[in-house]
Amino acid sequence: MKLICPLCSLPLATAEQGVMCEQGHRFDRARQGYLNLLPVQHKKSKDPGDNAEMVEARRRFLGAGYYAPLAERLAGLAHERDPACWVDIGCGEGFYTARLAEALPHRDGYALDISREAVRRACRQAPQLTWMVASMARIPLPPASCQLLTSVFSPIDWAEALRLLAPGGGILRLGPAREHLIELRQRLYDEVRDYDEAKHLQSLPAELGLAQSESLSFRLNLTSREARSDLLSMTPHGWRVNAERRERVLAEPLEVTVAVRYDWITRT
Repeated sequence: MKLICPLCSLPLATAEQGVMCEQGHRFDRARQGYLNLLPVQHKKSKDPGDNAEMVEARRRFLGAGYYAPLAERLAGLAHERDPACWVDIGCGEGFYTARLAEALPHRDGYALDISREAVRRACRQAPQLTWMVASMARIPLPPASCQLLTSVFSPIDWAEALRLLAPGGGILRLGPAREHLIELRQRLYDEVRDYDEAKHLQSLPAELGLAQSESLSFRLNLTSREARSDLLSMTPHGWRVNAERRERVLAEPLEVTVAVRYDWITRT
């Protein structure tokens, strides 16, 4: 373990029921196995991130295999890179992280999310990894310590990513393409805005550049009300729409387009 203190950046060493640095900053390990490395002063709310209801919706939907092709391709791309150390940023309930762990069985793996509810569930899927409740803006790992950072439908702090990347390393990002869930959005909104699927590249630091990109798309037929409800709950659309528009989605079967892109972003 090569964790650093999120308060003073000194190395963390194993201590009774947790970890501690030389300055005496101590962080607990939960009984489920994860480390809580999110100090109170770094929180913007009492329980930041996704709540239990949102996490459970995502767990059910992903566990049913609807997005399995996304995870399989992500794991394949990660395996091609074969990093000595990798980190899944914004790991959520751990569906994609567990597939990454299977693809990289002998590598040093870390996963973090700001949501305690998500990490509590995620750490059961791959206990061999180091799981953390931590801020994406203050990842408790040393500079230049990682060859691969992964981000799935999650924001990236580019400056922090650049700090973590070792020479030759890169960021594997999975994000929505232009047609992603277009049918769902058409049911929810009077005017549907196109995704700008390359918008994230506009804010890249000069030291990072897009080295490779590819797309994946397929159709899903959501015949059960629970599946439609879970999909809605795990997207930002779930808390943006009123009850009437929500019921419009839940009332009858829905066929949706899943369209994503994978970007491999490296140090230039």
